[in-house]
Amino acid sequence: MGLCITLTGALTLLLCLSSAASADDQRSGLPPECLARGGLANFFQKLDRGHQVKIAYLGGSITKSPGWRTMTRDWFQEQYPQASIEGINAGISGTGSDLGIFRLRRDVLQHDPDLLFVEFAVNDGGTSTERIHKSMEGIARQAWRADPNLDICFVYTMAQGMLRDIQKGLLPRTIRAHETVADHYGIPTIHMGREAARLEADDKLVFTGKWPQTEEDRAALGGRILFSMDGAHPYDAGHRLYAEAVARSMERMKGLGRPQPHSLPEPFRADNFEHAAPIPLDRAELSAGWRKLDFANDPAKSEFREGMEFGDRLDALWLAEEPGESISFRFKGTSVMMYDIVGPDCGQIIVTLDDQEPKTIPRFDSWCEGHRVTVMIAVTDLPDEVHTIRLQIDDEQPDKAAILAQRGVTMDDPARYDGTKWYVGYILVTGEILD
Repeated sequence: MGLCITLTGALTLLLCLSSAASADDQRSGLPPECLARGGLANFFQKLDRGHQVKIAYLGGSITKSPGWRTMTRDWFQEQYPQASIEGINAGISGTGSDLGIFRLRRDVLQHDPDLLFVEFAVNDGGTSTERIHKSMEGIARQAWRADPNLDICFVYTMAQGMLRDIQKGLLPRTIRAHETVADHYGIPTIHMGREAARLEADDKLVFTGKWPQTEEDRAALGGRILFSMDGAHPYDAGHRLYAEAVARSMERMKGLGRPQPHSLPEPFRADNFEHAAPIPLDRAELSAGWRKLDFANDPAKSEFREGMEFGDRLDALWLAEEPGESISFRFKGTSVMMYDIVGPDCGQIIVTLDDQEPKTIPRFDSWCEGHRVTVMIAVTDLPDEVHTIRLQIDDEQPDKAAILAQRGVTMDDPARYDGTKWYVGYILVTGEILD
């Protein structure tokens, strides 16, 4: 690939800006890898002075898992050995910017970071452009209200469905939406997937494939890089390509701009989600079967503790188990989401808004072999008026065997999958709950 890179420990990246990948930025036909805009002058000043710095990584599963996140933190530490660099993992699988804005204060800002990476290009795929604008702008404005010296950088991962557009020089819809906000606020952006798209076009990379198990499998790759297991989640080599893109971009941003507080321009959208915040569940009307779980002592809570990092994700968790249990409230606003948990013993929720026909939303999917924190989008893109909503546990369960079969998974223990439970942490309203 022409990169000047050596590996020691987890990852050491020594980059030559005259490398083929850097020169490729000037070739027509592919989007630029880095738009530096105002740079990251506050952050680099602290690194140069050997300060203790914190880097927050807000995103989905590609960010949550060890990979580009840990590789880039290690790269910064190796480049600036005189500084003390801490990484803050604020990634949650399967979530986009419309949850990111609600959890920004707790998962990121309370830790006082000096640099914030925001990664939602893949997980925003099912979200409207308008909602992406509101959420990403809310993240920028909420962050700079809290700390005007915090530098922000949007980073773009990619999925299989984005590949051909990128190779044609087009930006996928979600990246265009993020770029609109970044341009309005002068936020640097890094197209981390651009190099993988270039290598795939040159037949030097296979974007999606099973990990080779035999010599025949390895021979079939023909020396090409195997990027991802499922068209989105990278193998180690894919994460390394992402990390190298960040490192190249950091080299290009050194010396740009001057350290100073960020000022907030007029909003791009007056109805952005800057003031979004989680609302405790007990602000709503709860049926009698709801109970708040005890973090330290409740067995129903402790079973999730391993790997779930509840202290950093949900500091309150409620449980209802029986069909008919419900949550009801009035609100003025445009959407309602529920910060909740999906898992093998969960059921499905009947959502009734105002006098509309009810709809059913499963709290079980093909990845529910275990429990994980996620978000349920109950209603969205509503008129900004007063609404009434009721969310009730259905007496029927989703067809869990059929849902698991979508991934070729069979139930290891049908009893473990039996249940209609709903675990809820917070209400997420873009607006306000009314008494």
